[in-house]
Amino acid sequence: MARVQTLAEAGVNKYPFGFAVTVGSNEVQWQVTGQLADGEKHDTPTAEVEGTPAAWTDTTVTDGGEEWLAAVLGRAESPAIASIERWSTRDRSRPDHVGVTVSFHNGSRAFVRRI
Repeated sequence: MARVQTLAEAGVNKYPFGFAVTVGSNEVQWQVTGQLADGEKHDTPTAEVEGTPAAWTDTTVTDGGEEWLAAVLGRAESPAIASIERWSTRDRSRPDHVGVTVSFHNGSRAFVRRI
């Protein structure tokens, strides 16, 4: 991996949360948004819940794309992550809809989409 930086560091200010992965001369940009668990509010800390780390599929792909991102998240073996879903592998997936949903054991989710 040549470089990983925030979107702001990469000169992208349209999205407040995200990162850019540069591999060789190719840059892949990802926006991150989150969803609180049911009943959670932004004014109180979210309870941390740990469980079995998510099942994941390893890859040899190193292009900074969706398959790579899902494997990087899986390799972390975080006990907070319940599942990792690649959007391109869903039934009736769209070719222009690339990303990953990370579901946490506490019920919150993160949506990481390629921009």
